[in-house]
Amino acid sequence: MTVHHMKKTTRGIAAEDLFRIHFVSDPQFSPDGKKVIFVQKTIDHEREYRSHLFLLSLADGSVKQWTFGKSKDTFPRWSPDGKTIAFLSNRSGKPQIWRLPADGGEARQLTFLKNGVRQLCWSPNGRFLIALTSLGKEETLKEHEEKNKNEKEKRKLTPLIVERLQYKSDAAGFRDDKQDVLIRIDAETGEMQALTNGDDEIISFAISPDGQTVAFAANRSEDPDFTFTRDIFLLDIDSGKTTKITDGNGFFASLSWSPDGKMLAAIGHELEYLGATLNRVWTFDIPSGEKRALTANWDVHVGDAMVGDMHSGAPSPGLIWNKEGNGLYFLASERGRVNLYHVALDGTITPSVIGDFHLYGLSIHPHHHMAVAAISDPTHIGDLYAVSLRDGRRDKLTNANEELEKELSFSKPESFSYPSRDGWDIQGWLMKPLHLEDGQKVPMVVEIHGGPHAMYGFTFFHEMQVLAAKGYAVLFTNPRGSHGYGQTFVNAVRGDYGGMDYEDIMSGVEYALAHFHFIDETRLGVTGGSYGGFMTNWIVGHTDRFKAAVTQRSISNWLSFYGVSDIGYFFTEWEVGCNVWENPERLWHHSPLKYVKNIRTPLLILHSEKDYRCPIEQAEQLFISLKHLKRETKLVRFPEANHDLSRNGPPTLRLERLNHIVGWFEKYL
Repeated sequence: MTVHHMKKTTRGIAAEDLFRIHFVSDPQFSPDGKKVIFVQKTIDHEREYRSHLFLLSLADGSVKQWTFGKSKDTFPRWSPDGKTIAFLSNRSGKPQIWRLPADGGEARQLTFLKNGVRQLCWSPNGRFLIALTSLGKEETLKEHEEKNKNEKEKRKLTPLIVERLQYKSDAAGFRDDKQDVLIRIDAETGEMQALTNGDDEIISFAISPDGQTVAFAANRSEDPDFTFTRDIFLLDIDSGKTTKITDGNGFFASLSWSPDGKMLAAIGHELEYLGATLNRVWTFDIPSGEKRALTANWDVHVGDAMVGDMHSGAPSPGLIWNKEGNGLYFLASERGRVNLYHVALDGTITPSVIGDFHLYGLSIHPHHHMAVAAISDPTHIGDLYAVSLRDGRRDKLTNANEELEKELSFSKPESFSYPSRDGWDIQGWLMKPLHLEDGQKVPMVVEIHGGPHAMYGFTFFHEMQVLAAKGYAVLFTNPRGSHGYGQTFVNAVRGDYGGMDYEDIMSGVEYALAHFHFIDETRLGVTGGSYGGFMTNWIVGHTDRFKAAVTQRSISNWLSFYGVSDIGYFFTEWEVGCNVWENPERLWHHSPLKYVKNIRTPLLILHSEKDYRCPIEQAEQLFISLKHLKRETKLVRFPEANHDLSRNGPPTLRLERLNHIVGWFEKYL
């Protein structure tokens, strides 16, 4: 594509342009390989997310919108004969399965489940679907059908009785004894049958090529609150018999059957480094019971670890077997890239589609060595491409944001490596402000990602482009703890929060000042969310180098985080290395709140009211302490938003958030 970079006739992107962006994802080839159905999400004039299905004809390149209205239509999947598309839609309330004829016509609702449907797949013969829903412990499917549309209004005000350690989730809210259930649905009548009795969490499932066995990954340990494994089970549909094929010490997902049904593949690990363990590609030979980690000797994380604000939540393509059944295609995250690779059953790994971009969606042609991929890069929001699996050649198929991109100039980040204080090699990027003039000195904002086991990289980032358009240089780096640089690197932050990770970031600041002479060293800002918010708090408590800071969905106090976060009781021990009763002094040592007296940098605190990952009390403690000390600070609380505000939160609040960030830096930088 042509990038209109630095043209005076175009402008930089604004925060308000969020409402004009089209988000393209989840391409799916038709069984004959002639068409692709995909999802396009937008924000409508009511400032609400809508997503619809679009059909791409490969014969003439035409794109046609297939569904309309004020709904969220997602997760389209072709029937094996190509005559029907099953998809999820919230047009009747909760997401339900709907059927749409491939030759046109009205969509028909197939399920009426009170808690909706989260995933689906077709049986090989197309006669039924397997789907994932949830039920209360005493509920049955028949009782569960959504016959009363006003049930929410009739619900009595009752207390929440908590007996479990894991009683809430940032994504799902408070638990109410619901459990995941796999169901079999007749594709014509909608008649349903429960296949499982209820599991704590089912994260992946797949049906065998002969249609007789469902593989699923779930936690069936005696006390799931204290175990973090996901075993793989095989369920015989006719008999109902379930067999466990893993040994209780791994975390597996993204299940995929080989074409002959003799092997099952999965992405996962065995928690060797707890939450900092690299994902591998595994295979399980069903007849022999042999399991193998095909990528065990490859020091790269399997899967998409990219941090961004455009494509979060897009369905992962997982593992895709080649048609010969002797290898698999998968995404991997390496040095800021998310690219496509192939691993043979002998462990040979081959790059398939590589480059400085973020490949976030994929469907492989059923007959030819080609695929359709959803790809974004730093100056391109995201589109579908036809890609060759032989040589990686890419041909653009959609222009979802053509009108908007013609109006805009984007700053292209410059990638570089620099040494940290102890000599470790760290990757970073610097975005120049648009229309930089010779001799001009500009402020710089440092962005710090969350996780910390994630990575920045070659993807479009609206927030950073907004800052560049406003005249800021933007520095972003992958300090130790980030994915993309091997197992030792991603594990190095554990037990050392605020140690060498802090030095990695500050060394990046020094490198940028030494090599980009247009940066004004007296006008530096810093911001980040989640772990990036922790690090922002830590930085301003340990240096006065920055003139302004914005901390988002942050951690300020590990002692209280232990008990209030949905993951605090295990994440604190995994990442800091102890819990509250064994070594509270260590938790306090790593808490930014301990150093609040040192904070002289004007600090804006942004936090969501329904953030259960880093609850808002973390922000409140920091804000009250700073106000008590009469320091320059402001707290902005976002209602009806959770930890995911910057990526998938309510559109109006996403705009408010961006405007507060820009406004704070404009005031102080």
